[in-house]
Amino acid sequence: MNDVPGGTTCRFCGEPLRLTVVDLGKSPLCETVLSDEQREQVELFYPLHVRACERCWLVQIPEVVPPESIFQEYAYFSAISDSWVRHAREYVDMIIERLRLGGDSLVVELASNDGYLLQHFVARAIPVLGIDPARNVAEAAIERGVPTLVDFFTHALAERLWADGTRADLIVGNNVLAQVPDINDFVAGVKRMLAPGGVGTFEFPHLARLLDQLQYDTIYHEHFSYFSFSTIREIFRSHGLSVVDVEELSSHGGSLRVYIEHSASASVATAAVAELLAREDQEGLRSSDAYARFKEGVTESKQELLSLLIALRRDGKHVVGYGAPGKGNTLLNYCGIRNDFLDYTVDRNPYKQGRFTPGTHIPIYAPEKIAETRPDVVLILPWNLTREISEQLAYTAEWGAKLVIPIPRAVSFDPGSIPKG
Repeated sequence: MNDVPGGTTCRFCGEPLRLTVVDLGKSPLCETVLSDEQREQVELFYPLHVRACERCWLVQIPEVVPPESIFQEYAYFSAISDSWVRHAREYVDMIIERLRLGGDSLVVELASNDGYLLQHFVARAIPVLGIDPARNVAEAAIERGVPTLVDFFTHALAERLWADGTRADLIVGNNVLAQVPDINDFVAGVKRMLAPGGVGTFEFPHLARLLDQLQYDTIYHEHFSYFSFSTIREIFRSHGLSVVDVEELSSHGGSLRVYIEHSASASVATAAVAELLAREDQEGLRSSDAYARFKEGVTESKQELLSLLIALRRDGKHVVGYGAPGKGNTLLNYCGIRNDFLDYTVDRNPYKQGRFTPGTHIPIYAPEKIAETRPDVVLILPWNLTREISEQLAYTAEWGAKLVIPIPRAVSFDPGSIPKG
């Protein structure tokens, strides 16, 4: 345990935070990309010191950056990933049938991004409303025919929407809970806007998988909190909302999808709820031992990746990256990987092409750059999309290229295949 400066308290329960999970040093904002001119200017770096609350066991970083600095102009467009759009479409098909949604229903998505999910409800003639603070991605959603309110979701906004007659039969929040600095205000807003008999579904990376898979690169400034199932259940329950079901998903390296209802009228919880609570207890998520193991494993993972890259460079191999995701920027900065290891990286997002990664200043090109330069090794930074990217890079086998994923341990494998283990 480490004593920390006064004022560092749990954002949910207010308990002083003294248990360090991992300290990744300082890093720039991960979802930014730099122009050529900006490379010559001063960059701001912020601490990535993760702590766990020993009362409610919420894992978190302090709010060192105002959300307005992160989310009002956002570099991440969900629809760029084919597999994520497919995931959204399958969810929509499932939830429409499960809840019997129709033309008289209203679906509200919090952090709706570029309309990647709500577009599928629109195609089924089901009314929707997206809420997202980033104007650039909201404009992309509106172009898809998705009505979108450009704003941060708060309890105050929920009150205004309620006063205007907004009653959500379904509230969707995919990978947004982690990005909320005031979790109590946010959940209170969900409670207010959810119609009587309504259902909310929220997806978020599972803390248990972050720990056992050494997913330290998913720690960055826009992710204020990291949730176990038991902790998120406690947070919802404190605001009069009950978790009635949970599903374990493969997305983002291992996520949970929880189903919530008003506690006063909630359904009986499924067996999956009790089963997952018991399993988390067995995994020790409410014990400092699990976090000590994680901290040690992160150091070893970094050392193994750097050893591999050093050996490749000494052998004269041409090494490049694939992707410029937020998680990649945490990894690059923590490991000190710059142009001495990666000549460049590529990304399908046109917004990022022609720019540079923050902190490490690696140039970002369109994916066609790989075919032009025929590198020996491609390091996949968005490793959670390994299957999709491996298929996209299958053609690199023509010249004998190898692919590498960095998490949990650096592994090399053939294009078009999936790494073992």
